[in-house]
Amino acid sequence: MEYRYIGTSGLRVTPICLGTMTFGRMATKEEAFKIMDKAYDAGINFFDNAEMYPVPPRADLVGLSEEIMGEWMKSKPRESLIVATKVAGAANGRFAAPVRHGLTAIDRFHIERGIEGTLKRLKTDYIDLYQVHWPDTVVPLEESMEAMDRLVKAGKVRYIGTSNDSAYGLTKANEISKYNKLARFQSIQNNFSLNEPRFFDELAHVCRKEKISLLPYSPLAGGVLTGKYQDGTLPKGSRFNEYKSLNIPRLDAMRNRFINEKTLSTTEKYMQIAKEHDINITTLAAAWSKQWDFVASTIIGVRTAEQLDDILPALELTLSDEIMDACKKVQQEILYPMG
Repeated sequence: MEYRYIGTSGLRVTPICLGTMTFGRMATKEEAFKIMDKAYDAGINFFDNAEMYPVPPRADLVGLSEEIMGEWMKSKPRESLIVATKVAGAANGRFAAPVRHGLTAIDRFHIERGIEGTLKRLKTDYIDLYQVHWPDTVVPLEESMEAMDRLVKAGKVRYIGTSNDSAYGLTKANEISKYNKLARFQSIQNNFSLNEPRFFDELAHVCRKEKISLLPYSPLAGGVLTGKYQDGTLPKGSRFNEYKSLNIPRLDAMRNRFINEKTLSTTEKYMQIAKEHDINITTLAAAWSKQWDFVASTIIGVRTAEQLDDILPALELTLSDEIMDACKKVQQEILYPMG
């Protein structure tokens, strides 16, 4: 099994990470245990969570994914796992997470409250990678970074990271860390897939120059790259089918961002590339997202253990230059130019 370092940290992770946002809502506790067991048995050592999971977030369910994972972890050697999780983002960000009554911020108070709850739910005394779920546009980064640094000094957290951040935010945060001698962000967790390659713009350059690792989420573009939405329907049990039934504008906007004429068109082309090279499209998409020098591990999420069958082969698959060039051509023609 190949292991990769996250940034300049001592964290050595498998090139695929198991995301847990479905646990407790789209995946029952029993199914979640099957999923984690199957991933662990396949050699995956990296698991990603968040205090606001499962999704879509609901006040009466927040923290349930961590609780389920914490119970499962009791049966495994703690040091065999690299555990990542996140403190809920600021209410001034993408949306107000239903955590601490929707008043979250990336300040001292919420970071300390966040880690206390997380450690209790995960039944562990430390987190390997603690991440900011969304940047805070109000609280000064100096306060945020100092609060995260205290967790590292206290031994509650080994390393820190961010997510859904910009090149400016990532660079500024780490410059603050540098000049104030604080723990720095070793990773950034952003959306990155065949259908969403915008990370190539400026963030990839920052990651390469500063030795920060990308941990891509939605490498299957919310399931679109499996081809299951190609007939224009929302399959029963799928994420976007459930989102539609909730009739929440924010989730409708997310569905339209992932499923539209452009993304379905590109997916059709990727499916043809996969067919020509006798590779499952899901396997191809997962392998593509981990095949970049700035990526440490790509995060996949499933609702059933069976869905791992098409993903796990990507663990040790390296796509040929011919396949990579064919995918690049599709992106240049229809989506964004690649750097």
